Amino acid sequence: MDELHYQLDLLTAMNQKLAVNEKMLRMICGTSTNAFLYYNFLECRLEVLGCFNKIFDFPINVISDFQNILEEIKKEFVTQARETIFAEEKKMENANVECCLQDGKTWLEFDVTVTYGQRGEPIEKIIRIRDISKYKKQNEELSYLAYYDTMTGLYNRNYFVSVLSAWVRKAEEENTLISVMCIDIDDFKKVNDGMGLVYGDELVQLLADFLRKYENENIIISHVNNDEFYIAIYDPFGAKSVTTIYDELCVRLSKPFVLSNKQEICVSVSVGVAEYPEAGKNSLELLNSSEIVMFRSKASGKNNIKYFEPPILKDFIDSVYMENKLKEAIVNNNFELYFQPQYDSETKKLRGMEALIRLHDIDDTLISPALFIPIAERCGMIIPIGNWVLEEGIRIFSEWKKKYKKPLILSLNISAIQYKKTDFVHNLLTVIDKYKVNHNEIELEITESILIEDFKQVEDKLHTLRERGIKISLDDFGTGFSSLSYLKGLPIDTLKIDKSFIDTVVDDSSTRVITESIVSMVKRLGYETVAEGVETQEQYEYLKQINCDNIQGFLLGRPMPESEFENLLQKHSV
Repeated sequence: MDELHYQLDLLTAMNQKLAVNEKMLRMICGTSTNAFLYYNFLECRLEVLGCFNKIFDFPINVISDFQNILEEIKKEFVTQARETIFAEEKKMENANVECCLQDGKTWLEFDVTVTYGQRGEPIEKIIRIRDISKYKKQNEELSYLAYYDTMTGLYNRNYFVSVLSAWVRKAEEENTLISVMCIDIDDFKKVNDGMGLVYGDELVQLLADFLRKYENENIIISHVNNDEFYIAIYDPFGAKSVTTIYDELCVRLSKPFVLSNKQEICVSVSVGVAEYPEAGKNSLELLNSSEIVMFRSKASGKNNIKYFEPPILKDFIDSVYMENKLKEAIVNNNFELYFQPQYDSETKKLRGMEALIRLHDIDDTLISPALFIPIAERCGMIIPIGNWVLEEGIRIFSEWKKKYKKPLILSLNISAIQYKKTDFVHNLLTVIDKYKVNHNEIELEITESILIEDFKQVEDKLHTLRERGIKISLDDFGTGFSSLSYLKGLPIDTLKIDKSFIDTVVDDSSTRVITESIVSMVKRLGYETVAEGVETQEQYEYLKQINCDNIQGFLLGRPMPESEFENLLQKHSV
């Protein structure tokens, strides 16, 4: 009897434990965002757990009701969903599928596990149904970011490069051309500065909308920068050619874009074109070549199109090389000052010297300033270079003055960019006073380019310098369009006659008339004259005859390093 009570108590305890476990299982399933369908094949019993009623609005009572689920799924996913839900029909132990419902928004994942008996008959299975709509949307957003530019909806740079790389491989096999256009909006910074970034972005979007119409299986378009687009054309010809697209683009740009604030804005573009295989053997080379040509298009006046030519790439590589050389030179002080003498034309007495910067190359040869000065001006390195010239030139001149105590003038060239600095006058006077040089022994050579952009500001600085006794020389006179207008009102002491006149002054009567007129006019204005580039005795005799004050050129002295010029000073001191 006791044994029977013991067995009953044990069975009761086990039932209670099972009831607790079942309750706990249902609570877990109830708090889950998943739905669970359990089916026992032997008992033909179906259990529904979890949030099935939150996913579907119909009940599941028997296994045949699974068909109702299939009817909610979009047609293209039904076959695979059926094979997954009825995995036992193909003896699969596990199956998984993702499918979209008829509403086009809801995505479900079905995960099925089936257990089988010793003879291979299905015993039970469980189907887990999970709503993955949120994750699908996140993945779609990530995929969009991976392929598309968020501002314009065009391809981003990375995906554009990926597609272009595939095209290059295909073009190599098929012996086909690929054209790449780099399109840049001219003066886009002025749009942003004048109208604000929001309207600048809107302009970019409007241009992107126009370019989008060219997209097809053989044309891809990318927005890669604020104001820059790429277009790649596979096997270009006819309507899908660079010429057609550019011509139609020009027609569109001839009319203004209308912004959301009703303001109309007209813009132009500069375009560079590179073609596979001539301009590059891979996608990055093509993009780089097209961008280089685009910059050449901008440099030649903007609002035009230029095509790749090998010399353009060489010029760019040389420019990059020179830019790196300049950076290295600034850090390692690889510059050197040369000095070219200036003589009184009548007495051949040494008037002074012009300081000229030189740059040493790897093999210690000298690189001409004509090569590196324009690059230094373009990339902003002219400021530290110009400051070095002022400091070093005045320092050396100060030492010579102390040694030889001769009345001399040091001419220094000033870049337009250097002159625009607000602290230029202060810094120059500080250096002059630092080395205790008389102000009237320093002559600044300025060119017409300094005067063009902001005449009033430059004029004020020149008057300030002139009031301090510093001489002002107008360099390269006669080569500009309006040099004569600068002679009126500017505090000029010296005018340098450009070498282009001196080269032909002996043989060309027109040049002689102009040169004589310049000298006569300048003398009446009370300025001193310096003829530069004097290389022959005939030129010298002629200039002396027409009363040009000073001579500078290879005939009387080439530019020379500090030590050689000091030897010259010693000779003139005897």
